[in-house]
Amino acid sequence: MAEEKHYDIVIVGAGPGGLCAGLYAARAQRKVVALEKYLPGGQIAVTGEVEDYPGFEHIEGAELGMKFANHARKFGLEIAMEEVVEVFCEGEDRVARCASGNIYRGKAIIFSTGGSPVKLDVPGEKEYSGKGVSYCAICDGAFFKDQVIAVVGGGDAAVEEGTFLTKFGSKVYIIHRRDKLRAQKIIQQRAMDNPKIAFIWDTVVEAINGNKNKVTHLALKNVKTGEKTDLSVGAIFIFVGFKPNTWMIKEDIKLDQGGYIITNNHMETSIKGIFACGDVRSQLVRQVTNAVGDGTTAAVAAEKYIEVLEDQHARRG
Repeated sequence: MAEEKHYDIVIVGAGPGGLCAGLYAARAQRKVVALEKYLPGGQIAVTGEVEDYPGFEHIEGAELGMKFANHARKFGLEIAMEEVVEVFCEGEDRVARCASGNIYRGKAIIFSTGGSPVKLDVPGEKEYSGKGVSYCAICDGAFFKDQVIAVVGGGDAAVEEGTFLTKFGSKVYIIHRRDKLRAQKIIQQRAMDNPKIAFIWDTVVEAINGNKNKVTHLALKNVKTGEKTDLSVGAIFIFVGFKPNTWMIKEDIKLDQGGYIITNNHMETSIKGIFACGDVRSQLVRQVTNAVGDGTTAAVAAEKYIEVLEDQHARRG
């Protein structure tokens, strides 16, 4: 049976930014809940190795995500496994409605929903999803042990996950539409030094082909020469970007051209009482380090916003 629950602060998404916001909000003695569809930790929970978070020279992403969650719970953050399908304002309440039917009301909402993988939108991608098409190396890499694996993309995620996939695959091809990578130089160098990795430059995937049960080969096209070739693979991992998860906001919130939420330096959105942090926010970089900084600021700003509301009520009462 659906329930209606009341909190001071409702956090939508329990990635690093959301969990850090929850920690600070709970430390401020606020009643706070983080709603997460998947695992606490968000995208980091399905990341292989993390080497650029201060204090941890090397840690598995899932372990770091769990440390975030446990630390926040220690101070009183509640984490509920819920899929939020709608966020809206109702008077002074900021409301999250979930697929379960449960309603979470808060005086403030912090949006920390990250993004979803961008699809290639080529023939075969949908048909072979889960049968050799994947967007998560740590989730599915082990299924393709000793097989040839293709990775599509040229940013940090593509190159890092391509390197991770060499633990399983006999060969990993990184396919990129340009002739140079966007990934950080240290990540590029590590991949280029790996004998299992080969790069296919200036190339796009035109189709993903296979038999009924699995991917068998890719149709490729060189964007400079127009040459078309086939590449035999057992799997293709796609890392060509993310689109921000803002679709559930039913208010007219201000977004940038890429669909990311615009905030001020207090993480306040164009709607009073709604804050944003992490990858869903319009900003230069999207890393764990800036997500937790955003989360800290959002929690402190939300607390101050609620204090003003409570002062106003006290004066009226």
